Amino acid sequence: MGLAPGKHGANASGRPFTGDYAGILLYRTLYDFGFASGPQSVAAGDGLVLSDCRITNAVKCLPPENKPLNSELINCNGFLKSEIEQSRADLVILALGALAHRALLRTFGLKQSAFKFAHNALHELPDGRTLIDSYHCSRYNTQTGRLTEPMFRDVFKRIAEFLN
Repeated sequence: MGLAPGKHGANASGRPFTGDYAGILLYRTLYDFGFASGPQSVAAGDGLVLSDCRITNAVKCLPPENKPLNSELINCNGFLKSEIEQSRADLVILALGALAHRALLRTFGLKQSAFKFAHNALHELPDGRTLIDSYHCSRYNTQTGRLTEPMFRDVFKRIAEFLN
């Protein structure tokens, strides 16, 4: 789960995390771990198929300056909650970034202090689902070294171990 559609990504292509660096790293990693039929995505109709995986965002519309306002997070909360409630009970949710993490907790009325964001942290949610955090796979985070490709892959290794 990301935060919001990117101006050059999902808002332009129709598929989340396409058209920017975050998508390059995300789709390559999804492919490497068997969650995608190919290592890249350029648009919704490009033939890529996700397997046992869904990509969504906390906010469903393109926010101003690519950063959602609190009001947008609140307005989209019901959509996110419905989407998650309609998913499998053994769902593992990967929150890409602290803002997505907080938005998910807000969706279910959970206290932020009880589920602190940390890279590769695993949280058991009260409804039986699992939340795993990662720093967002943005170009900024990868260029500054906050998130390296091995760190991102470690998150997916943890998800794969958890699912198995």
